[in-house]
Amino acid sequence: MSASTNERTANQRTANQRTGGQILVDQLTIHGVDLAFCVPGESYLAALDALWDASDAIRLVTTRIEIGAATMAEAYGKITGKPGICFVTRGPGASHAMIGVHTAMQDSSPMILFVGQVARDMREREAFQEIDVKAMFGHTAKFAADITDPRRIPEMVSHAFHVAVSGRPGPVVLGLPEDMLAERCVVEDAARYHVVRPSPSAGAMARLRELLAAAKRPLLMVGGGGWSAAAARDITEFAAANDIPVCASFRCQDIVDNRLDNYVGSWSLATNAGLVERMQTTDLLLVVGARLGELTTQGYTTVVPPRPKQPLIHVHADPDELGRVYQGELLIASGMAEFAAAARALPPVDAAARSEWTQGARRDYLAALELPPGPGTLDLGDIVRQVNATLPEDALIATDAGNFASWVNRLYQFPSYRTLVGPTSGAMGYGVPAAIAAKLLHPMREVVCFVGDGGFMMTGQELATAVQFDAPIIILLVNNGLYGTIRMYQEREYPGRYPATDLQNPDFAALARAYGAYGETVSDTSSFAGAFDRARKSGLPAILDLRLDPDAIAPGVTASGLRAAALARHGAGR
Repeated sequence: MSASTNERTANQRTANQRTGGQILVDQLTIHGVDLAFCVPGESYLAALDALWDASDAIRLVTTRIEIGAATMAEAYGKITGKPGICFVTRGPGASHAMIGVHTAMQDSSPMILFVGQVARDMREREAFQEIDVKAMFGHTAKFAADITDPRRIPEMVSHAFHVAVSGRPGPVVLGLPEDMLAERCVVEDAARYHVVRPSPSAGAMARLRELLAAAKRPLLMVGGGGWSAAAARDITEFAAANDIPVCASFRCQDIVDNRLDNYVGSWSLATNAGLVERMQTTDLLLVVGARLGELTTQGYTTVVPPRPKQPLIHVHADPDELGRVYQGELLIASGMAEFAAAARALPPVDAAARSEWTQGARRDYLAALELPPGPGTLDLGDIVRQVNATLPEDALIATDAGNFASWVNRLYQFPSYRTLVGPTSGAMGYGVPAAIAAKLLHPMREVVCFVGDGGFMMTGQELATAVQFDAPIIILLVNNGLYGTIRMYQEREYPGRYPATDLQNPDFAALARAYGAYGETVSDTSSFAGAFDRARKSGLPAILDLRLDPDAIAPGVTASGLRAAALARHGAGR
């Protein structure tokens, strides 16, 4: 080979070289990433630089704290079924992002967190903000690793996407040493990822139909992750064809249209008593997607492990979940879309004998929608009903964690798949970042966030992100000056003794205006409709500060009533 040929070959190799950051961003583009969230850090500057060049393909949203960025990425994954992408720096950044990773795991949401790391030659020295990604995230993510060679970026990013979306969806965490991102090399790109999930066998579906045909009091529970609009339609048609009452696991009530005759409620902190009784007396419990966790089983009491008294068919995308807590008559490893399509294709069974069972369950649900007015001048139940009646069907509701959400869980009737985004993990501070992600994804849909004063003060600074990135969400801030859920438990267990749960809050309407958003205070129910209309028409992110009487602690429950009952109970025990 001549000297000139060697020189040309060397020049070609140099021309084809990319930094690790460029290789990484090229992979994200190949895998279809269009939106990413971050708090910038010096540990991944080379990736940020590459994202600048890819700004036509990937919109990068800078948040005010990593909790916000990770929560937005989790909400993106929950809404789209594609991995939400988040970049944070090591140490404090990764620690803040842990909440979003934990939520993604418990909520079965696909997500990939990239963590800027110390340089490779500084590891194991407790360098500045050094962490061990695998040790820190190994128990809260499906997979966690460091990429130590830029030549392996295509391989490991591809693996991350496949792990995040396949089987039971969830989070993946990849560490990015800063010198690795700056190193140049030549490497081939990977192909776009594929979703891999199991399908039910013909034998399993035949056995399911046998059990269903013999049941007089069946109950179908839907929940978990991995659903799609098509899967939701298929499971709805299966339930209707076989006249099965359908309930939803905690914060999954948008899988089935709540207005349908066989929808009978959700499992939450405000589950109607009729549904609890039917769970106890069903002769076939078909659980599709839900893990049957603590809240969904009311502390593992309505469905008792390991062998529940209800004959159980459990369908889940993760084979390791099946039999882990509950044994059953039939355990089926399947993705939600795959199972729902197979269930819809089954010939319907004779359901004539169960019509009263289904109709009675529906009557219980409708009766639970009626609540007496709560104490004070602002009735949160009536406000939820007004929002439900006012918003278009494609509106998206984001909820935070807290007792205020019990009104939403109980009274709002979700009309279609993915009109609800809420944390089954119970993470406070979820609502505002999730609502922003929803609005960035669906700018033409109305997005309303229900959040308590405690949850808002955890991530409310992301209102600045909403203003900066033109995400006009409406925040209905339920302000009772309390950590309400904990106060409720205090009144039940330690009546009249409630340290640590009082809150002194700012003027939230004024705070909104300081951010450049719309703000208004609402102190009585009659003022809400006008204020809500003005917020919707403002074209700005908006806060309506809803002043709720602190005695209104839960739907149909008062703090004073809980206290009196607890005192009487304690007195009787003395």
